[in-house]
Amino acid sequence: MISACGGNGFAGGGGGRVSVDVFSRHDEPKIYVHGGSSLGCPENAGAAGTLYDAVPRSLIVDNYNKTTDTETLLLEFPNQPLWTNVYVRNKARATVPLLWSRVQVQGQISILQGGVLSFGLRHYATSEFELLAEELLMSDSVMKVYGALRMSVKMFLMWNSQMLIDGGEDINVATSLLEASNLIVLRGSSVIHSNANLGVHGQGLLNLSGPGDWIEAQRLVLSLFYSIHVGPGSVLRGPLENATTDDVTPKLYCDNQNCPSELLHPPEDCNVNASLSFTLQICRVEDILVEGLIKGSVVHFHRARTITVESSGIISASGMGCTGGLGRGNILSNGIGSGGGHGGNGGDACYDDNCVEGGISYGNADLPCELGSGSGNGSLTVTTAGGGIIVVGSLEHPLSSLSIQGLVNADGGNFEPAIRNGKFAIFDNLTGGPGGASGGTILLFLHTLGIGESAVLSSVGGYSSSNGGGGGGGGRIHFHWADIPTGDVYQPIAIVKGGIQTRGGKGKGQGGSGANGTITGKACPKGLYGTFCEECPAGTYKNVTGSDKSLCHHCPVNELPHRAVYISVRGGITETPCPYQCVSDRYHMPECYTALEELIYTFGGPWLFGLFLIGLLILLALVLSVARMKFVGVDELPGPAPTQHGSQIDHSFPFLESLNEVLETNRVEESQSHVHRMYFMGPNTFSEPWHLPHTPSEHIQDIVYESAFNTFVDEINAIAAYQWWEGAIYSVLSVLAYPLAWSWQQWRRRLKLQRLREFVRSEYDHACLRSCRSRALYEGIKVNATSDLMLAYVDFFLGGDEKRTDLPPRLHERFPMSLLFGGDGSYMAPFSLHNDNILTSLMSQSVQPTTWYRLVAGLNAQLRLVRRGRLRVTFRPVLRWLETHANHALSVHGVRVDLAWFQATSSGYCHYGLVVYALEEERCPAPGESTDGTLRTEERLRIQSVKKEHPLGLTRNRAHLSSGGRIEDNYMRRRTNGAALDVNNLQMIDEKRDIFYLLSFILQNTKPVGHQDLVGLVISMLLLGDFSLVLLTLLQLYSISLVDVFLVLFILPFGILLPFPVGINALFSHGPRRSAGLARLYALWNLTSFINVVVAFLCGYIHYNSQSSSSKRQPSFQPWSIMDESEWWIFPAGLVLCKLFQSQLINWHVANLEIQDRSLYSNDFELFWQS
Repeated sequence: MISACGGNGFAGGGGGRVSVDVFSRHDEPKIYVHGGSSLGCPENAGAAGTLYDAVPRSLIVDNYNKTTDTETLLLEFPNQPLWTNVYVRNKARATVPLLWSRVQVQGQISILQGGVLSFGLRHYATSEFELLAEELLMSDSVMKVYGALRMSVKMFLMWNSQMLIDGGEDINVATSLLEASNLIVLRGSSVIHSNANLGVHGQGLLNLSGPGDWIEAQRLVLSLFYSIHVGPGSVLRGPLENATTDDVTPKLYCDNQNCPSELLHPPEDCNVNASLSFTLQICRVEDILVEGLIKGSVVHFHRARTITVESSGIISASGMGCTGGLGRGNILSNGIGSGGGHGGNGGDACYDDNCVEGGISYGNADLPCELGSGSGNGSLTVTTAGGGIIVVGSLEHPLSSLSIQGLVNADGGNFEPAIRNGKFAIFDNLTGGPGGASGGTILLFLHTLGIGESAVLSSVGGYSSSNGGGGGGGGRIHFHWADIPTGDVYQPIAIVKGGIQTRGGKGKGQGGSGANGTITGKACPKGLYGTFCEECPAGTYKNVTGSDKSLCHHCPVNELPHRAVYISVRGGITETPCPYQCVSDRYHMPECYTALEELIYTFGGPWLFGLFLIGLLILLALVLSVARMKFVGVDELPGPAPTQHGSQIDHSFPFLESLNEVLETNRVEESQSHVHRMYFMGPNTFSEPWHLPHTPSEHIQDIVYESAFNTFVDEINAIAAYQWWEGAIYSVLSVLAYPLAWSWQQWRRRLKLQRLREFVRSEYDHACLRSCRSRALYEGIKVNATSDLMLAYVDFFLGGDEKRTDLPPRLHERFPMSLLFGGDGSYMAPFSLHNDNILTSLMSQSVQPTTWYRLVAGLNAQLRLVRRGRLRVTFRPVLRWLETHANHALSVHGVRVDLAWFQATSSGYCHYGLVVYALEEERCPAPGESTDGTLRTEERLRIQSVKKEHPLGLTRNRAHLSSGGRIEDNYMRRRTNGAALDVNNLQMIDEKRDIFYLLSFILQNTKPVGHQDLVGLVISMLLLGDFSLVLLTLLQLYSISLVDVFLVLFILPFGILLPFPVGINALFSHGPRRSAGLARLYALWNLTSFINVVVAFLCGYIHYNSQSSSSKRQPSFQPWSIMDESEWWIFPAGLVLCKLFQSQLINWHVANLEIQDRSLYSNDFELFWQS
């Protein structure tokens, strides 16, 4: 241990001096040079001595934690060689009491653990000192400077330490400079304080870490740092808040009307200059982050890049302006003052009806640079000061970005009266007080600005709490935008969500409130307006420079098309015509027409387009008609229908009699072996397929084995039945598109008939027949059906090896004979009597073939008009015709036919047809005789007493007049399994009507009208018109929504499009019978498409209602339709009418195809049979 300590005594002795110059040390010795303890004053021990270690060239002043007020003298520091480190620690106090000195070390100067290092003399603060080192470290210590300090270090770190600079009154030493090239950090309530001018320079980071960290001076300049961070609770301040009269106080230019040039054009060097008006300047700093407080009278940020004020941050010049000033308030005799003026006039002061005006407004709102004014009486003990000035950037060097989440304010001072101060009253509500001060100036030279929701940018006037005092006027805030982008490169220069306030302060009592200040911005270029140079609203344009919103003129209304709205463009609108866009992508520029309207107006408008469309339809219809006549004209010539089944001829139509002679031999040979025709029961639907009864008819009991026949029937019925999935598909298609369901049913029926024929022809062994030859050759049984595939029958023939002379039976032996109608009376399958070679040959035994052919043709013509659901009404003309035309002609041959029902099934379905029998008397009614079927009274009473046994309500015990030539009912029922119908029991038919019954009034078989070519031409025109209207409707719906187009197309699927190709196919098909069938299918598709048209109606109606409501809210909005919003229904309604006309014309067209001889409907008996 080495010790050179001061001795202990009533006053402690000072420490000695030790110098160690030993290079090699095995153990570090303990060396003590502290002062001795003072018994008389324990707080003032002896001063510490010095320890100099020559090897590292370090000077240590250490008092070993003994408190002392006595300083250790340090005089000149050596220049060669320089000391490396200097340590003042453990409550040691070192001083350099020279007028001028230079302290330079190679390494650190550390002031630690209560150490104090001072320069100069306290009462003679005229010294200048230079401090040069690599690092200056201060921890729980103090550095005092009396005079001026020039410090230059690389790193300056402070922890709970103070640097106190007393500049005195000598202006020559009133400026101190602290320079740290790398880093300055203040932590733990560290303070740098100067009562004069202070410049802090650096090239790195200045960080005030948290609460209690302060840098303050009368005039403070921070410069050259790349970043300054003012942490939460830390403060940058200039001038001092409570400066003494000895301090070098900045002089504010309160009474100067001219703006100091340095506010707009500050010097580039960023030096501390007492002649400038700034009290706090941050110069040449890249990024400034404010989470604490920056406060000054004239605060200037020069050549900075970004400033960010967080939510806890404040940049303030509030109450830091003038107590007088150009807009100072006035004082009443009782001491009550009016408010100071600046951006707005100050509030008047009034008391007992005595008033004095407030301060005047002054300055330039477009480029303000004035301090706020105070209450106006500096002689009073209590005054209010106006707001100061905050200048961000300059004309030459605007700030790139200012982001505010906290407060930036230059508010005027408020007056709060002090009721008592000790035992003396200073001011109260009764004795008066000053008014509120005016707000100051916030002048911002910026590129971009962001103000958050919680941020406030304010320069408001102060309020007065004295009774009758006036409020201060609002200050001025000006945004001087450096570069306002325009045109396509425009971007918003300000995002303002928080508050910007320049309101006047409130007075009290009779005192008036101050007027509001001004918020201005640089004049905006063309297309932009307002303080923040925003784009003019849509529908306005601005072609002059300025910021007033009234400069944004409304765009001419006549230049805006229907269904268009004006839009904003980047950089605003600078000239007319103003840009616009259509209200929907469905409309097309430049006129905002829909696709439909573009088409219409291309041809000159609705009327010209309509005429053009009609002309085009007529032309195309003529072309189609000519092509159709050339293509199918031969098949439509009057004459017999073409042969469809081998040698069989459809005799429902008139034909040349020579054909009868050619085929007579084949018909006779086939009829010679025919025994009986057994009809299938059921309509051949998926729910009720064809089936044969198990009991053989009495006509074939002699040629079949009954047990084998039952087996045959079971096999036939099994084949005729449908699979479940076939009916399921039919049900689904019925919902989606009924024409497809009908086509599916016909296809499955056709396949079923082919399967039955193949089974009987090739697979069945004919075991039920008694004829050995028939069993061996697989002959004797044939299956056939009507063309509508609803009625099938089995023909039984002799095999040729029978030894019976009574077979086959003659025609009269077969009476009564049943002839069932095909079809079910619907539009797609009307009733018809199927005539073939066998039937013709049989009937030729009693009736001439030509007579029979004519009768069948006439009967089928009448049966076409019978409609299911109205059988009671539509069967009456058939009964009348049978009496007047058929039976009258047949009576000469001893034969009569009656309408009858046959083979009722368990579900209630029955077939209708004719029963043929021989007349028992030669009498027949004359053509002009009544044919109402009147019965004798006793017979009518007998009929009414018979119970209805048939499910359809037909009497099964109907008696016929034997005297009138009718067969007895019991006998007929036994032979035919049915009953005859007349006008009396016709009303007993129990007709079942469903939801589709009403459609029969649209789709119905009619009488032919002739003019086949004209009807075809009109159908072609309507077909083309239908397709055109469909396309126009879809284009119209496309202008509403693609969803509407989808709904119309798929409810029902493609139902609105398919009538056109189906109709073309029907018009260009060969043969009357085929053409008629396809025309019926065309009619079915045409009717089905009504559902799609209804969907189009609904879509248009819904859109019209929604459009009408939106038009009420926006009266300037134009309707979407061609001419007027109420005409949305035109195309759908046109489709409805077109389809209705098509339906009627198709009915006529089908009638013309199926009934080419119009004399079949002649009421003249002679004319009918002569044709």
